[in-house]
Amino acid sequence: MEIETQAHRVGIQAVVFSTICLVAAPWAVSPAHAQLATDARAPAPYTWDLPPWAKPPPAPPDNPVTAAKVELGRRLFYDGRLAADGLRSCSSCHKQALGFSDNIALSWGVTGELTSRNAPGLTNVGYFTFLTWRDPRVTSLETQALGPMFGMHPIEMGMAGQQSEMTRRVSEDDTYRKMFANAFPELENSITIETITRAIASFERTLVSFRSPYDRFRFDGEQDAISPQAKSGEALFRDPRLGCASCHSGVNFSDAAGNDTAPPMQAVYHNTGLYNVDGQGAYPTSNTGLAAVTADPADMGRFRTPTLRNVAVTAPYMHDGSIATLSEVIDFYAAGGRHVREGTRDAGDGRSNPLKDPRMSGFSLSSQDKSDLIAFLEALTDRNFLEDPRHSDPWKSTTGR
Repeated sequence: MEIETQAHRVGIQAVVFSTICLVAAPWAVSPAHAQLATDARAPAPYTWDLPPWAKPPPAPPDNPVTAAKVELGRRLFYDGRLAADGLRSCSSCHKQALGFSDNIALSWGVTGELTSRNAPGLTNVGYFTFLTWRDPRVTSLETQALGPMFGMHPIEMGMAGQQSEMTRRVSEDDTYRKMFANAFPELENSITIETITRAIASFERTLVSFRSPYDRFRFDGEQDAISPQAKSGEALFRDPRLGCASCHSGVNFSDAAGNDTAPPMQAVYHNTGLYNVDGQGAYPTSNTGLAAVTADPADMGRFRTPTLRNVAVTAPYMHDGSIATLSEVIDFYAAGGRHVREGTRDAGDGRSNPLKDPRMSGFSLSSQDKSDLIAFLEALTDRNFLEDPRHSDPWKSTTGR
């Protein structure tokens, strides 16, 4: 665990601080920047297409969401030139049809190295206060983007030490030069690592999904938008006996998503009894959860609560992609943890993990109850979001790839 902790800290913190040092001057708030809202050059704000009951996700004061930044960020999100091999992009692990998640347990980077954790979906990611499976220090999309690009543990896009190469590749594109100038007119040098991450973060904030059948039923009053089975499933989901809604709470079905105030850090990371490799609560050394950051033994196995929006298309599940289907996930929670049988990797009885969240007490369901609960979870799938051309690969129309 200590090796993993040190590697993670060196990998992420070195990237964050070195990158900020590289571009601190252009990003600093100047009088001209402070007056940008009244500047004739100011880009038009992004037009949100949200139902009346939903608010846009918050954005940092120094990175307001504009139409120009969003379209620029969309191109960068799908551009392999931001990776060492010229092929991998943000979208390689975050596919629109899969709720901007991946369909494999662990993704691979430009060197073939596998990640330690499953690629999380990006549905409504702009509303989340804590952005990664186990690191509460990453609280902005701008900072989070640095990890996949420049991180070393694991290597994903493989651009560590190649910040100048990344900006050179982007600067050689005539279209990019125009788009950056339009998106960041207040900056004399508009193509930097900072503006690249600010544009990508702006695009990611627009990945908003609030038009599922369940939304139409619950918030728009369309009583026939979901089936009677899904309605029964919602009642089960909110039943204290199951306790699903105690962690998968709020409009984003996650206690890690802030509303008007940020949730407390300790409240959004949970040990669900997925492992117990030593009989005393240990998780596999490559995935110790929040404990790898805090060095607090009590945080062993605690991971962030993911959203359940579009959950039916984001398999496999859990922080390491180790559970394949929604049916198996429900069985896991019903059992109060997972018993990994002897003779297999990471064997141990998670049901008796002493560090497990006390709400993981288990429950019983009939086969009909289970079917109803799955029907409810499937009703959270927003097909409009999964097919929205505003979120799709813009390069396909220009390159035919």
